[in-house]
Amino acid sequence: MGALGDLAEGFSTALTPQNLLFALLGVLLGTAVGVLPGIGPAMTVALLLPVTYVLEPTSAFIMFAGIYYGGMYGGSTTSILLNTPGESSSIMTALEGNKMARAGRGSAALATAALGSFVAGTIATLLLALLAPTVVDLAIGITAADYFAICVLSFVAVATVLGASPLRGLASLGIGLYLGLVGTDVLTGQERFTIGVPQLSDGIDVVVVAVGLFAVGEALYVASRLRRGPVQVMGTSGAWFTGADLRRSWKPWLRGTAFGFPLGAMPAGGAEIPTFLSYATERKLSKHPEEFGKGAIEGVAGPEAANNAAAAGVLVPLLTLGIPTSATAAIILAAFQGYGIQTGPTLLTTESGLVWTLIASLLIGNFMLLVLNLPLVGVWVKLLRIPRPYLYAGILMFASLGSYAVNADPLDLVLLLVIGLLGFFMRRYGWPVAPAVIGLILGPIAETNLRRALAISGGDLSVLVDRWVSRVVLALALLALLGPIVLRLVRGPRATPEELQEAGTLQRPVAAGRDRGDDGAEEDR
Repeated sequence: MGALGDLAEGFSTALTPQNLLFALLGVLLGTAVGVLPGIGPAMTVALLLPVTYVLEPTSAFIMFAGIYYGGMYGGSTTSILLNTPGESSSIMTALEGNKMARAGRGSAALATAALGSFVAGTIATLLLALLAPTVVDLAIGITAADYFAICVLSFVAVATVLGASPLRGLASLGIGLYLGLVGTDVLTGQERFTIGVPQLSDGIDVVVVAVGLFAVGEALYVASRLRRGPVQVMGTSGAWFTGADLRRSWKPWLRGTAFGFPLGAMPAGGAEIPTFLSYATERKLSKHPEEFGKGAIEGVAGPEAANNAAAAGVLVPLLTLGIPTSATAAIILAAFQGYGIQTGPTLLTTESGLVWTLIASLLIGNFMLLVLNLPLVGVWVKLLRIPRPYLYAGILMFASLGSYAVNADPLDLVLLLVIGLLGFFMRRYGWPVAPAVIGLILGPIAETNLRRALAISGGDLSVLVDRWVSRVVLALALLALLGPIVLRLVRGPRATPEELQEAGTLQRPVAAGRDRGDDGAEEDR
């Protein structure tokens, strides 16, 4: 049976009453946190990651699957009803979805987002199940030098794509690489950058860094710019999803999936590019181009499908190569490491049951989201009205409790505060935080493979470009580094969310990691 037989075995584990309960709990928690204003999927997963550590691995990853897709769904709700995308990949959903809500079609916008997420998530997860074994077969022959080249490509792609400025993205990556050096050198046994603190000999826990940068840094940043006043939330009244809406949405769902999954699986893809491509495509192909910018349902259906398909796509390199291509994928990799599970080409062999149960749980969680969240829209709307001081005070409290619970070490709380302050200043001056997290996780992996390749070659650097795989991947890395610079010189700076806001189409996203912070007077919405 191959992949389908393995997936069936995964369902047999995931469909037990206990594991279904964990999946339901993950979906509800992920949506409840993800729906809060200014909190994107990466921050949702980082904040809830410590919760899963109290469970055994299978149940933890079943719950984690629900949190992952629930956080993605919650982001669309805030984009549509509050016009505040939690990350840059939700900008297109906010662009048309909030206009639909203002026109009294909030229910239809939420429905097409939910149905599109379900369709795209289901197709993309099935593609993940079918492609993962093939990618693993290809990855078996990858050498240490090839693996180092893939890590370099991931570094460069993430740093240049996720930041408004490639230079700031690379600087953020450098911070993560430095944090990854803290601890004991696995080859020589010598301590590095521990400043005489014994607890740092094992390195800085990824959970503390992720929660500090995403949750604490974001809470401090928003608090520093908070202006009191009511939060304007659009209602969900009006006509629900009609047959005409379905006829206008199903093709954008499929096209969005076709954009999202392959680009999400690429090191330089992510979810931002496919959502923009999907929006541009739907605007060009639509029979109602005059509605774009005023609330076109195709402008919600396509980008939302692309966003969720990309969420499944990023799991392909993560589960087969151990390479995260987004901030959320980096935190998922941290979850594997927290249980001592080594990701990479051998994962499907050594932890086959766990991986296929995780994939089956993604499909189950996706179905639960569709069944549960449309009737619960009213509950999520009430969560959106939580006063910001209470909201972010609660985030700080749960972030502190979760980080302390990982190792029960007071030093982790000190590190959480220091890294949280670092996250605040990175937000303030427009440095993206995702490259720092990915640098922290991938840095030691890249270092180990580099030193292993040089040890095998006797220190000959030509081993790094000895095979065609390494040469092609390093050439792509060079293209990813120089390409944005050349494009900016030829075409000028790309449009930023601030420029879209000035055009009257979008509020500034508070958690997209792209805030420039040029002045401190902007009101937090």
